[in-house]
Amino acid sequence: MKKKEKITIHDIAMEVGVTASTVSRALNNHPRISPATKKMVLEAARAINYKPNRIAAALRHGKSKLIGIIVPTINRNFFSSIVRGIEEYANARDYKVMISQSYDDYKKEVETIDALLDARVDGIMVSLGKNTHSFAHFESVIQKGIPLVFFDRTTDELEVNQVIIDDYAAAYQATNHLIRQGYCHIAHFTSHMKIKIYQERLRGYTQALLDNGIHFDAKMVVESNMQLDGGRNSARFLLDQSFGFDAIFSASDYAIVGALQELKKNQVRIPQEVGLIGFSNEPFTEFTEPALSTVDQKAISIGENTAALFFEMINGDSRPKPRIKKVLDANLIIRTSSSRIPNIQLNTNSTNPE
Repeated sequence: MKKKEKITIHDIAMEVGVTASTVSRALNNHPRISPATKKMVLEAARAINYKPNRIAAALRHGKSKLIGIIVPTINRNFFSSIVRGIEEYANARDYKVMISQSYDDYKKEVETIDALLDARVDGIMVSLGKNTHSFAHFESVIQKGIPLVFFDRTTDELEVNQVIIDDYAAAYQATNHLIRQGYCHIAHFTSHMKIKIYQERLRGYTQALLDNGIHFDAKMVVESNMQLDGGRNSARFLLDQSFGFDAIFSASDYAIVGALQELKKNQVRIPQEVGLIGFSNEPFTEFTEPALSTVDQKAISIGENTAALFFEMINGDSRPKPRIKKVLDANLIIRTSSSRIPNIQLNTNSTNPE
């Protein structure tokens, strides 16, 4: 058969000698089509490299079996693990995923939403970009009746289902651990306060200080891009200002690694002089020198719960329901960078001071 740019069911029908409608039913495993005909059609489809048109199928059946996922960046273990959790859960239910990166660019996030809607995805799952300042593009998704789930970076400005960890409790645990290790001048590295996760981590840090009788000093809260360079610059700022800090709790593993580099460059001993804790449990935290304490966000579990929430939405009835917010526990992983008193351990399941 002469090769065509686009193979259709009509080409399969010509090969097999049946009607196009028979081919369509065979490909969709219709019970009226005999096993012999189904086998013949499938073999012919493979032989001529037939690829089904998902958009056309979505128009016919009302489902594309596609889920759109938007993350700020995929080259972070945290986000790639969330995607893995979503994908494995979805694949087991015969759904595929389309993954896009916003790079924290608001315009790109808006364009990606439009592209996913054009692709007729059955649902969209999003972790908001740091620079997202308006939610009109998400409101259009809601108005179209397409299931929308936020994870990790979320907002309460929309009535949207979401999956998060208990950022407040995790930050409280991390700060409380540093205090129990004898640190009492603890700095906090954070990012844009319009992002809910950073608000909650700051709140947990602040409350742990207050509950332990330590004065909250706004000068000890340093905002940056939460990247390596941001961590280096923030640590350099603390050193230059001579604030007398003896520990840093960072809302990002990348920023705490940058701080570690800058502190070592200035001959600051870790953990003897300064204790360090990051957030996310990126793989590299275990292999720094010293190994970094961090908060494990259980990324795969976030992904699985996000996918499960989507399937609850599409399999339930169409009546309006209250917003669902699934809040997962996080674990504090204690390593050398914050262990000035090794024999003291923290109960990571508690949000109360010890």
